[in-house]
Amino acid sequence: MSYKDSRLKLLSGSAHPELAAEIASCLDVPMTAASIGRFPDGEIDIKLHEDMRGSDVFIVQPTGPPVNENIVELLLIADTLRRASAGRITAVIPYFGYARKDRKDEGRVPISAKVMANILVSAGVDRVLTIDLHAQQIQGFFDIPVDHLWARTALEEAVQKLELDNLVVCSPDVGGVKLARAWATSLSAPLAIVDKRRVSGVKVVMENVIGDVEGCNVLLTDDMISTAGTITEACRILKAKGALRLVIAATHAVLCGPAIERLQNCMAEKVLVSNTIAHSGELPDNLEVVSVAPLLARAVTRIHREESVSALFNEAKKA
Repeated sequence: MSYKDSRLKLLSGSAHPELAAEIASCLDVPMTAASIGRFPDGEIDIKLHEDMRGSDVFIVQPTGPPVNENIVELLLIADTLRRASAGRITAVIPYFGYARKDRKDEGRVPISAKVMANILVSAGVDRVLTIDLHAQQIQGFFDIPVDHLWARTALEEAVQKLELDNLVVCSPDVGGVKLARAWATSLSAPLAIVDKRRVSGVKVVMENVIGDVEGCNVLLTDDMISTAGTITEACRILKAKGALRLVIAATHAVLCGPAIERLQNCMAEKVLVSNTIAHSGELPDNLEVVSVAPLLARAVTRIHREESVSALFNEAKKA
């Protein structure tokens, strides 16, 4: 993809410059020159080095750890662009932080995802491009367009290379059934569910598997891996129920707390994750990172050209 239109600008925050550079390479456009630093007291300092007037600007900034730093930086970049008279500001947020609290499920708690939507719009964001929201209803929290992509279209290629015959797609809990069903439909495979039962506020016991996995290869799917407790315990239960090869496919590798150690020692032969979140340091030997840069680049192309983003899903079905 190559553009003569100089109105298209791609700008990276400091959360994941590697992903932004990959997207720029796919689009064959240069990164917009900017300085993002810190004052001595830790406050964020931003300076753009190019004229933004009338430009169609895409800010690449996942709001993963450190979540609060990355969110504030995104807000300040958006405000900078608005004051520089940018024509349209699209926040490319591959991982949308604060998405877990998407409803008031008990008294005296916030709806954090709604707060994030409000402040993004207030900062001047005109559109949001994201991948695998923790809950799809979060799209309705915005009063601006939200383009919601699925990393499954990128991860599925890596799964198919593993040549998993006699495959069963499994959700590690009831909450992930919708995602697992989408995988199962795409791969023409049966569906199974690990029945997770909470016995106290701190202890979770998983005992049952809904569906037949004995003698089958199993693909465990989830939208994110945080501490990896649920997904690795699901692996143990599936092995006990007679599953053969186990592969995990998850979009967002948050990997906090004991996650790396748990994945390293789990029974899955392969853990496939996308690069929606940047990582530094040692990762588990069985973990493979699949890039979503081509997917995001195609979405940016369509948004810039005022074309349908939904067509990307039709492309995936044909492939």
